[in-house]
Amino acid sequence: MTKHYDICVIGGGIQGVGVAQAAAAAGYSVVLLEKSGLASATSSRSSKLIHGGLRYLESGQFHLVAESLYERELLLKNAPELVKRVPFYIPVYKHTTRKSWQVFIGLALYALLGRLKATACFRRIPEKDWPKLNGLSDKNLKSVYQYTDAQTDDVKLTRAVMHSACELGAELICPAKFVNARYESKKYTVTYEKDNQAVQLSSSVLINAGGPWVNELQKNISPSVVKSSVKETPIELVQGAHLVIKQPAPKGVYYVESPSDRRAVFIMPWYEHTLVGTTETHYEGDPDKITPTEHEIDYLRNIVHYYFPHYDTEILHSFAGARVLPKGDESMFNRPRDTVYFTDLQLPGYIALMGGKLTGYRATAEKTMEKVKTYLPEKTAVADTREIKLVAIDDKPGKEL
Repeated sequence: MTKHYDICVIGGGIQGVGVAQAAAAAGYSVVLLEKSGLASATSSRSSKLIHGGLRYLESGQFHLVAESLYERELLLKNAPELVKRVPFYIPVYKHTTRKSWQVFIGLALYALLGRLKATACFRRIPEKDWPKLNGLSDKNLKSVYQYTDAQTDDVKLTRAVMHSACELGAELICPAKFVNARYESKKYTVTYEKDNQAVQLSSSVLINAGGPWVNELQKNISPSVVKSSVKETPIELVQGAHLVIKQPAPKGVYYVESPSDRRAVFIMPWYEHTLVGTTETHYEGDPDKITPTEHEIDYLRNIVHYYFPHYDTEILHSFAGARVLPKGDESMFNRPRDTVYFTDLQLPGYIALMGGKLTGYRATAEKTMEKVKTYLPEKTAVADTREIKLVAIDDKPGKEL
C-alpha cells in the first residue's frame, strides 16, 4: 500500500530541510527525498555567511535586509555551536566606488534595520590600528569600517536543521532519485528510485526545492498543458566560485571591492585557512558538473594580491555552485535575492522554491507553509521554528573540505 504524507519535499539543500522542519513543527507528516546527500550541491558551496546583506540596501531591498537581520539573530540564539559572530571590515581606498560617507550611511541604515541593538553598531578603525588588520594594504587607504555579522559551516547547519526535523517526526529518504509526480484525486503520486527500484508515495502537498534542478524536476510533474509555465520558469543559473588558500585565517571577514569590475568579494576565515569568494558567472549545463574556471581562479587570486600583497595564495581547494536567480535586465550582482515561490493552477498544493539565501531559510519555510495550508488538514503545532535549538550532529567540517 502506498504511504501517504501531508507534504513531500524534493531536495535536501537548506531550503528543502527548512520546509521539512517547518512542516514537522506544524504537526504535519512530511517526507524529504534527496538524491545524493544533504547539502551536496549549492548549500555546501556558499560563502558560509549568516548576514543581513549590507549590499542589498543599494538596490532598495530593505525588507530582505530587515528579515535577514532578524533571522541572523534567531540563528545566533538557537545555534550557538554552528553560527558565530564575526567582525567584518570594509576598507575604503582613494579609488573605491563607494566613498567613506556612503559606507557610513549604509552602515547606519544597516544598524537601524538591525533595531539599533549593540550588536548592530559599527565603528571607524583609527589609522593607528591599521597595521593590526592582517596585512591589509594601506596604499591609498582612506578609512576602514568595522561592523558585525556571522559565519557558519553551511553543511553542518543543513544537517542540523534536518536532524531537528526528524526529531519532530519528519522522514528523510536518501539516496532517493525523484522520477515523476502526478496530481489527481486531490493528491500527488510521487515515484522515486531507491536501490534501483521504483517506489511510490503520495502527498497532499508537493514542494520542489531542487535548487539548480528546479526546472528539470518540474518537467516530470503533471498534469500540465503545453503553454503552462510549470514546464519552465524564467530563471538563470549563476556560477559562484570560491577558493580556499593556504594563508592562515584572518581575524575577521574583509568585505572588499574587486579592482577590475567593482563587485563585492569576501576574504574570510575558514577553519585554519582563508576563503575567498565569490564570482558571478552565467552558467549553462549540468549543475553536477560545475567547477571553477581558470578565469575565476585568477580573478579571485588577483583580488587577494591587490589587498593583501603578502598572502600565500597557494590553492588548497576550490569549489563552485550554481545559484538560481530570476531572469532580468539588471546585472547578476544587482538581481533581487528574495525567494521566488512558483505555483500553477494546474497543480494545487504545488510550490517550487527558487533562489533565496542561506540566512533566511527559516523565513522561507514559514512563508511556504502559509501558502499551502489551504491544501492541508487541521493539525496542532508541536513546536515553533523560532525556538528550535540546533546542534552540530558530527565534528567533521563541511563536505567541500
